[in-house]
Amino acid sequence: MFKSEYQFSFENLLIYQKAMVFGETIDKMVESFPKKEMYRLSTQFCRAADSIAANISEGSGSTDPNFNRYLKMAWDSSHECVTWNSKAYFRKYITHEEFEKNRKELTELGKMISALRRKLVTK
Repeated sequence: MFKSEYQFSFENLLIYQKAMVFGETIDKMVESFPKKEMYRLSTQFCRAADSIAANISEGSGSTDPNFNRYLKMAWDSSHECVTWNSKAYFRKYITHEEFEKNRKELTELGKMISALRRKLVTK
C-alpha cells in the first residue's frame, strides 16, 4: 500500500488495504455528482466508505472482542455504502458497470470482514 519507515500492523491486513482502495474509488467517483449532492449523497457515501477502513484500523490494536466490535461497525458501514451506491445509480450519477463494480467490492469486503470476525471469536 504505502511505503514508510513507520509501519502499523493493521496496514498489512489485506482487508484494510482493500477498504482503503474502496474509499478512494468512491471519493473519486462522487466528484462527478451534481453540486446539489455535495452535502447529501456525496458526503454520506464518502463518509461511509472511509469508515470501513477507519474502523478496521481503530479496532485492530485492541482486544479480540473489541476488534470484533469495530469490525461489526465496518461491516455496517459497508452495508450503508450499498444504499448510497443504489441511490447514485437510481439518480443516474453512475453507470451500471460502476454500480456493479461497487457491489462486487462491497460483497468482497463484507465476506472478508465476516471471516475475520469469525476467526476472532474462535481464536
